[in-house]
Parts: sequence; structure tokens; C-alpha cells
Amino acid sequence: MNIIDIINKTKNHSELSENEIKWLVDSYTDGEIPDYQMSAWLMAVCLNGLTERETLFLTLAMRDSGDILDLSGIDGVTVDKHSTGGVGDKTSLIIAPTAAACGVYVPKMSGRGLGHTGGTIDKLESISGFRTELLFSEFESIVQRTGFSIISQSGNLCPADKKMYSLRNATGTVDSIPLICASIMSKKLAVNADCILLDVKCGSGAFMKSEDDARRLADLMEKVGRMSGKKCRAIVTDMDSPLGNNIGNALEVKEAIEILQGKYKGRLYELCMELTAEMLSLAGKGTVAECFEMAENAVSSGKALEVLRRTIELQGGDGRVCDDVSLLPQAEFRYEIRAVRDMKITGIDSQEIGMASLILGAGRLSKTDTIDMSAGIIMNCSAGDCISVDDTIMTLCSSTVSDFSEASFRAVNALKFYGI
Repeated sequence: MNIIDIINKTKNHSELSENEIKWLVDSYTDGEIPDYQMSAWLMAVCLNGLTERETLFLTLAMRDSGDILDLSGIDGVTVDKHSTGGVGDKTSLIIAPTAAACGVYVPKMSGRGLGHTGGTIDKLESISGFRTELLFSEFESIVQRTGFSIISQSGNLCPADKKMYSLRNATGTVDSIPLICASIMSKKLAVNADCILLDVKCGSGAFMKSEDDARRLADLMEKVGRMSGKKCRAIVTDMDSPLGNNIGNALEVKEAIEILQGKYKGRLYELCMELTAEMLSLAGKGTVAECFEMAENAVSSGKALEVLRRTIELQGGDGRVCDDVSLLPQAEFRYEIRAVRDMKITGIDSQEIGMASLILGAGRLSKTDTIDMSAGIIMNCSAGDCISVDDTIMTLCSSTVSDFSEASFRAVNALKFYGI
């Protein structure tokens, strides 16, 4: 086998065999294939796609390039959940303890944020003392004791994906549905839970802008998961406007805790209950309707909040935040954007809000950037709301940015409205 033949086969729409794809992934991971030749193959995939069989073979080869977790020591059904990301998406912080409170185990490895979308690991690290880098034995022990743990990705989990994703990012080959599927599913299969729920975001704040593309990705990931022997379900959800009221790391942890405290319901709460119900149903806990009721009871009874508290404490964090969210990082500077007229909000561009939050210091443009954990945006309105003159539309928060002119310009431009 050689890389030139493989590039030509993909360029000419000829299906690669399982052995050819495994050789390609292994040789690139080991450094035997240079970046420029792998870039040529990735571009051929972007232009011509892969078959479902090729996507499965690529996913498995990437999974097998590193460690595969052994969760057999966990005495129960394990369920993993993945979101393709978006603005204000703190669903894992609500769903994982709620599902655990209902009797399933949620071992989860998550990533950091890059660009306008946030990362679950960054959000959790806004809790004082919270450790996201654990030995597998400690991770497994916490899952067994509380029902869930969320940690950062292992250094040797899917090394092929790490290397290939960096190359895709540098060569404009990110936006390929088969490559996105293989990247996500290789990591999910390496975590090796019994069941996988996939939350595929669609809209202005998501990677998949159109519903057709989101559905194609969801269907492909679900098929790959099932062909790999897992119970797998993919659901397309809306990311046209920010999810919840808070965008930014500590702000999102605050909102998640307040939902688990029973203080708020609404779009974010409903979505979390729906996704938790799907996870529980996938794990054999009952029908989706029965599991939805179980999830709501876990929140209203306080059991889900208690699970979150115990996990925070076992991972070195200050569990008192579950009672007092003011213990989270607080912004030194705040700026209120007020309505200059009576208006009706018809839409909110998630990506623009995410970019405004990034300008405030809530995200990173490169992996080495430092995040301001207190930074972000508090939305005081949502699509469909009628706003009176001088009402606060949103509040910008930061401890590193005191000149809010650029961020406020982006944030205001995110609003779609008409005067009333």
C-alpha cells in the first residue's frame, strides 16, 4: 500500500478497504505519512465524501490508535452524551447529574472551548479547586460512587484524531460530514460506554448551519455507533439563539446550578429534561415519557443537585457553590446594554453573541490563550420578547476588559428586532 494510490482512489470515487484505511491512519499517526500528503487525502474527502463503510472503518481506525477505556468495573449501565457544541450550551452540567440521580452511570470526557463555542472542562474549572485531570482509577471510582464524573480527554485517547484535527483546522478541511463523524465517534467509542446519546446542534451558533446538514450528520453518527455495537441515538436540536440566559464559564455554571436548585424552567430546562429522558430510555429505564417524569423528579427532589455537589467535592472542588453561586468568579466590570426604543426581539444570532463573549475574555482564539472565568454575557431577553425603552437587554461582564465598545457593538448587532 502507498499513500499516492489511496489519494487517487478517493479522488476518483473508488472505495477504500478497511485495511487501506487502517494503514493510512496508523502510518500518519506514526509519522510515516507527511502532513502534505495527508492534507491531499483530506481535501479529496471534503470534495468527494466517503461511503458509510469507509466512515465506519476510519472511525474504528482512529479509535484504535490509542487507549480504549475499560468501564467493566462500573456496576451498571453506562451512558455517554455528546453535544456538537454551541453558545451557552451547559447541558452536560445539568443532564449528567440528573441522569445519575435516576440510576445510570455517566462517565464523560470533555474538551476545552476554542473560538465562539465554550468547553465543558473550562466551565467546570471555574469552580475553585475542581480537578479535571484524573487518573483513570480515580475517575472510575467517582463514577461508581456518585454516578458521574467529567474529566479532560486523556493524553493517549485517539491520538490520530488530535493529529488529524489540527491538520484539518490548518488546511480548510474541517467541514466534511464524514470527517466530523469520524472525529466525534472515534472519541465516543474510545470512552466505551454502553450507550451514546448525540445532541447535534443546528443553527447560527452551531457548526451545522442547516437542518439538512445536521440531520445528515446525526444519521451518519447514529449508524456508525450502532455498527460499532453500541446503543446509539442522535437528536437534532436548535442553536439558532443562545441556550439559556448566561454565556461564559462561571456564568453558565451558575445557571446550571440554579436550574438544579429548581429556580428556573424554560427552554434550557425543557431541553435538558428531554435529553436526559432519551439517555435513560436508551439505558432501558422505561419509555421516553416515563423517563422524562423521572428526570423532573430528580431535579425537583434535589437529588440531582446533591449528585453534582458530591462529584464536585470528590474532584477537589468547593461543593458550597451548589448552595451559594456567589462563590463562583465574579466580574470586576459590568456594562448594561439598554433599549433605546420600544421593540420586539425577533431573533438573536448565537454566533455573534458568542463572538462578543469571546472579545470579553470568555473564550480563546488559540489553545494557549488564558480565559477570564468571570467574563461573559447575561441575556435579559429572548426571541419573541417585547422590550420597553430603557429596559436592560443584556449585561456584559469581564475582569480583563473595561472598554466595552467592541463587545457591545457585536452584541447589539446580534439582535434582530423591530420597533413597536
